[in-house]
Amino acid sequence: MFDFQIVSTWLHGVLTGVMPEWAAILTESVLVALLIITLYAVFAIVLIYMERKICAFFQCRLGPMRVGKWGLLQVFSDVFKMLTKEIIEMRQSDRLLHNMAPFLVVAASMTTFACLPWNMGGHIIDFNVGVFFFLAIGSIGVVGILLAGWSSNNKYSLIGAMRSGAQIISYELSIGMVMLTMICLTGTMSFSEICQQQADYGWNILRGHVPAVLAFIIYLIAGNAECNRGPFDLPESESELTAGYHTEYSGMHFGYYYLAEYLNLFICAGMASTIFLGGWAPIYFPGLEGFNDVMAMIPGCVWFLGKTFFVVFLLMWERWTFPRLRIDQILSLEWKYLLPFTMVLLVVMALCVSLGLTF
Repeated sequence: MFDFQIVSTWLHGVLTGVMPEWAAILTESVLVALLIITLYAVFAIVLIYMERKICAFFQCRLGPMRVGKWGLLQVFSDVFKMLTKEIIEMRQSDRLLHNMAPFLVVAASMTTFACLPWNMGGHIIDFNVGVFFFLAIGSIGVVGILLAGWSSNNKYSLIGAMRSGAQIISYELSIGMVMLTMICLTGTMSFSEICQQQADYGWNILRGHVPAVLAFIIYLIAGNAECNRGPFDLPESESELTAGYHTEYSGMHFGYYYLAEYLNLFICAGMASTIFLGGWAPIYFPGLEGFNDVMAMIPGCVWFLGKTFFVVFLLMWERWTFPRLRIDQILSLEWKYLLPFTMVLLVVMALCVSLGLTF
């Protein structure tokens, strides 16, 4: 498996050879920021097109077909339309908070996007408390949603923001407990170490057997709720709240929320592939050395993207299969069923690790 740290070390050596250390670090930071923004935009376009086609497949339709071959240019057309639309200011809204809220949501989404380990040595942010950092930064996005609903001076926006806040804060507990279950299995909160362990000993979903599989299923349920996606899309329910917390947004301010929603879907799927499915680590079977050598020849970023888009498909499948829940059903599912069950899973995983019952 190619170690991308070789490239980053070489680039740092080249830059420090022609400029001071501080200037080299500043240049590297700018390059990394441009890389994150580019990937952020590219994956948003891919996911929007993928969502439309998968939705059409489940509903026995064709989806977008007119702009470009197979509708491939439809998303670009929509982006151009969004860029040219006027940003309308509401007369009695809190303009400072109203304008700041979309940027807060996108900033939180981009920071968590940078936590994903793309390849061996190919991580942008990697701390020894990486899981804790990921959860802490990800929870900032709900502040932007609450600010959007309150500052819009619109009852639909406020109700949608309150629903979203209650839902996201609730389901963050299940996601945190599920991640804690996998931390109990691996013994580390660093994403690079979690992936390296899975490259050496096998994927966590196989090592942890039944508790890990159940934790993965709970993660898929809570992940859709965390991203405000069906059947947990009550904060944006068009039949009740027109568009929920972003009812009063137009132009690129609305586009930022639209962008963040799909990138949060990718981040949720990427974290699932990192925690459960090995991240950039190839599949590994003891005794089949020839097969393992062939799998190791596939680049780590290909493994990561393949697993991530597989989880994205599962999350979209979940969205377009189940009907929308009521707010009381959403909260009851979390507090009465998922959260107690994840606590039991954590205890079971701790017992399995202590007794040596993991693979």
